[in-house]
Amino acid sequence: MRFPPSFLDDIRARLPLSSVVGRRVSWDRRKSQPAKGDFWACCPFHGEKSPSFHADDRKGRYYCFGCGASGDHFTFLTELEGLSFPEAVERLAGEAGLAMPARDERSEAEEKRRASLHEVMELAATYFEQSLQSREGAAARGYLAGRALGPEVQRRFRLGYAKSGRNALKEYLAGKGVPHDDMVAAGLLIAGEDIPVSFDRFRDRVMFPITDFRGRIVAFGGRALSADAQAKYLNSPETALFKKGDLLYNGFEARKAAQGAGTLVVVEGYVDVIAMVTAGFGHTVAPLGTALTEHQLALLWRMTPEPILCFDGDKAGLRAAFRAADLAMPHLTPGRSVRFALLPEGQDPDDLIRNAGRDAMKSVLDAARPLVDMIWIRETEKGGFETPERRAAFEARIREIARSVGDETVRRHYEQALSERLRSLFAPAAAARGPGGRPRAPGRVGRQDAPDAPHYVPTFRTKPVQVSQTLQQTKSRPLPGPREIVLVMTMVNHPALIAEHFAAFAEIELANRELDSLRSQILEIAADEPHIEAEALRHRLAGAGAGELLDRLELQIQRSSIWQAGAAASDGDALDGWIQALTLHRKARTLHKELKDAEAALASDGSDANLAHFLDIQNQLANSEGTEALIEGFGASSGRLLKSV
Repeated sequence: MRFPPSFLDDIRARLPLSSVVGRRVSWDRRKSQPAKGDFWACCPFHGEKSPSFHADDRKGRYYCFGCGASGDHFTFLTELEGLSFPEAVERLAGEAGLAMPARDERSEAEEKRRASLHEVMELAATYFEQSLQSREGAAARGYLAGRALGPEVQRRFRLGYAKSGRNALKEYLAGKGVPHDDMVAAGLLIAGEDIPVSFDRFRDRVMFPITDFRGRIVAFGGRALSADAQAKYLNSPETALFKKGDLLYNGFEARKAAQGAGTLVVVEGYVDVIAMVTAGFGHTVAPLGTALTEHQLALLWRMTPEPILCFDGDKAGLRAAFRAADLAMPHLTPGRSVRFALLPEGQDPDDLIRNAGRDAMKSVLDAARPLVDMIWIRETEKGGFETPERRAAFEARIREIARSVGDETVRRHYEQALSERLRSLFAPAAAARGPGGRPRAPGRVGRQDAPDAPHYVPTFRTKPVQVSQTLQQTKSRPLPGPREIVLVMTMVNHPALIAEHFAAFAEIELANRELDSLRSQILEIAADEPHIEAEALRHRLAGAGAGELLDRLELQIQRSSIWQAGAAASDGDALDGWIQALTLHRKARTLHKELKDAEAALASDGSDANLAHFLDIQNQLANSEGTEALIEGFGASSGRLLKSV
């Protein structure tokens, strides 16, 4: 069976080559550069001790410099696993979520037509680039310069200019032998039965080429230079090459960058994407002239489990964020969600980066909030929970939102999380009443009146002075020592785990300075000697002056019964315990940062919404302290009967 090239291209676009090959090889972390889609490993086709097998995600090709083996996704499976080509296509199509096509002579003819249209689009892009650098492109260059998009950026993103004449592009393409019908089919001309003479679709506009996930130009976005233009932005119409709901601006490059960044960032416009990429956030994309669609969300999830949606901090940006939250809720699955980064009011990413620099943008992304936060913020921002009836209506609304989650497991966790927030939100109503249900005097509500409560909780409509008292009594507690000990000492006693988890170990935020210094020494030694044994690692650490610290940490392991970090644990149990500790540690660090932000917001504005948000984070943090999830079978491989950390 002959498969349409576009179908095979779709498989390659959805499945990075490294993800297919990576199931059979271990990538060499010293030579590989995931951020660039560049991977090295020992060849799976012949025995070797040093890596000479190279896989390039950008080209979708592999090559072994030792034995000469080469190919793509499909040849890797046919040559290494003995599958036939159709079998390889069928397997990878299933992994990519694509239905197998039926043979169709008509579709094959259309495929040839699409190939010719790709050539037309490339010619058009070249023409627009040349026009930008011409005398007629001076105004367009001035506009780009005003947005800090200089010549280097223009070349990198192939920016161009569509001249103001009605037939400038049409005449250029005709001079290159392009048939009129192909110009129309590519969406470059406006034509129809009611239009006597076709003319250029894009006129007097700065041009942004739009590529598919193989890097081929399939459409354009044009930004008008004239204030009188009917549309500020104009995109190509949908064509045989271009379905705007199936693509993302900068998707081809961002997919590669996402492997190193671990996520994707979604912004609202082309210039915002370019500003982000040039500032070092290459994993940034944008929808194509519309709000984010379900299909585009599915595309994001194929590339990363938790993309960050970045919106302007004004009312319009919040509305867009809330729409995206509603869009995502029915499609959540375990481990698959979205986060939200909200910019300062009145600024988009381009403004923020130009005015405050890259670090300001990084801070916005680092503070990205989970989906459940956005839902809660939207539902509580108006307040109005003073009466039982209003609280009951609010509770019903919250439960209805939780039920909108399609996946049963995720839905159950949303119901639990939102129920906990409801309890925290309405707890102040009880704290405001004294024995027998009598209302307390506002000035007498305090910690001394509620000796059994772990923290003082003010009533609704709390005055700023009471908020200040609350904040002073609920300062963030330091992160628990045992969890950080697990994260570091596991690697000391089980150094075989370091290579696979090198990056994650290096990026952990450790509050304890001694542990942070010890971690740095471990990483340096492991980089110098990747296969070092535990005893040798300890010897080198002791020689560097860390012997006394190691003894103290081992004693703490015994006292705290965190056996999974000790030398007696199996590598499997050690890894399970380490991953769980890392997950909980990251969550706690995020909650501490959010608590500080909520604390500042509440101190300046004692609204119901700010109070509810502060109490919610405080409650989550309290619940996370010292609580570890059950791990089925945990400890069995180490000869222990325990099932939990």
